[in-house]
Formats: sequence, structure tokens, C-alpha cells
Amino acid sequence: MSIRFSPRTPLACAALLMLPLLAHGQQSATTEPVADSSSNTSQWALGAGVGVERSPYAGYGNRTRALPLLMYNGPRFRLLGTTADLKLGAVGPVGFSLRAQYADEGYEGSDAPILNGMEKRKGGFWLGGAALWRNPYADLSLEWLADASGNSHGQTVKLRAEHRFKSGRFTLVPYLGVNWMSSDYVDYYFGVRSNEVRAGRAFYQGSSTANLVGGLRTDWQMTSSQSLFLDLRVTRFGSGITDSPLVDRNSAAGVRAGYLYHF
Repeated sequence: MSIRFSPRTPLACAALLMLPLLAHGQQSATTEPVADSSSNTSQWALGAGVGVERSPYAGYGNRTRALPLLMYNGPRFRLLGTTADLKLGAVGPVGFSLRAQYADEGYEGSDAPILNGMEKRKGGFWLGGAALWRNPYADLSLEWLADASGNSHGQTVKLRAEHRFKSGRFTLVPYLGVNWMSSDYVDYYFGVRSNEVRAGRAFYQGSSTANLVGGLRTDWQMTSSQSLFLDLRVTRFGSGITDSPLVDRNSAAGVRAGYLYHF
């Protein structure tokens, strides 16, 4: 496995410089994993979840995934689904984690008519870092990952702000973020190679782009050990994606729901 770093991805370099600006914190098991160096005890949770999201590819329809959920959060290690964090500790108010993640992205040529004759695009393993600054106004999280599987050779940077409102057993968390993807990432998943060109599907070389993501997450603590979560989100795709002949929409909605039993 190899990771390729490219001078054409200045935002990824900027993200590395921004990491010291973000502080450590702790999130519930239903959120996307962030850096966390504050837990001195070990916590386990087991459950199941399902996610449905509109695919950007023309004629693809919805992508539905149902998976078991395993969560572990300890002093030095955190696991949530397909994401694992090694906690590096804190420097002042800043907490750091190294992150490994498996992303089930990509497609088969048979998934949609527009993809017929396209070579298979694979998911892969990603490595990088994450951090979080928790403050009274909004929790700011930052993640930088690079494709360690060598499929896309891409890089991604995610910056997100969220605020937590708690009322009794219910927690509401509205959030807003920006997901940046390098040109290699966009070209791999949304580009059309010369040998894939056909009528209605022109050659396309992807360029780096940024998606806007907004949503609302809610958690319901049924008992001291059981909880339900629901996450509604909308993604607005950047021009590097919407310009692709494989794509027929500029936004997509998604929903995730699940159950967790905390030990």
C-alpha cells in the first residue's frame, strides 16, 4: 500500500497546519468519529444501523446499507464502525488522533445504465488524522485522510461545525460542513477515461472540488444503556462532481438510523 502526496492539493497541506488549532473533546457514538483524548475509562456499545442515500450517478437511485455497529472508546483507542482512531494525547487544549478508515465507495459497471462499460471503481482504506475543538458556541472538527489502498491516490479534508442541544432524554445536533476532495479522488470516482467514452458519455477528467453538507442528528436515550439515533443530511455537490457526465443532480439527501446498547 502507498500514499501519494501531490503539490496539487494545497488544501490538504493547509489542513495539517490547522490541526494545532483544534482542541480535543468527546462525541456520542452516533456521530462521525473525531479525535478524543479525554476518556479515562473504557466504553463499549453494540447495535445495528441502516443508511439510505441518493447516489449522484444518473439512474443509480438510492444506496442502502445495513450494518452491525460496534463501538469502543478507551483511553488510547477508539473504534466506531469502519473507523479506528489511535489517540495521541493533547498539547494544551489540542487533542490529536491518527485515523484508519475503510470507505465502501465506488461502483460496478452494472449499477446504472450510465455506468455500463465503465471500469469498476473500488472502495479502499484511508489513513490520516483528526482533531476537535469543543467550545460553547460550536464544536469544530477537522479530518484529513489519504487513500492508502492506492486505488484513487486521492485525499479528502472535512471541516464541520455542530452545536448540541439537550432536553431530557433527547439530544438535537444541527451541523454544517465542507468536504474537500482532491483532483485524483474526483477523477477516479467521477471521471471518464478515454477507453470509457461512448455516445452520451464524453471524456471527463475530474478536478478538485468541495461539497457542502448540512443536517440534523437526534439521539434518544431510552434507558441508561439503550439509545436510538436518527441523522438527516443534505449534500450539495461541488462543480468538479456536477460537471461529470456520470452525474445528473447537484444535491442528494440521506438518512441514517440505528440502535445502540451501551455496556
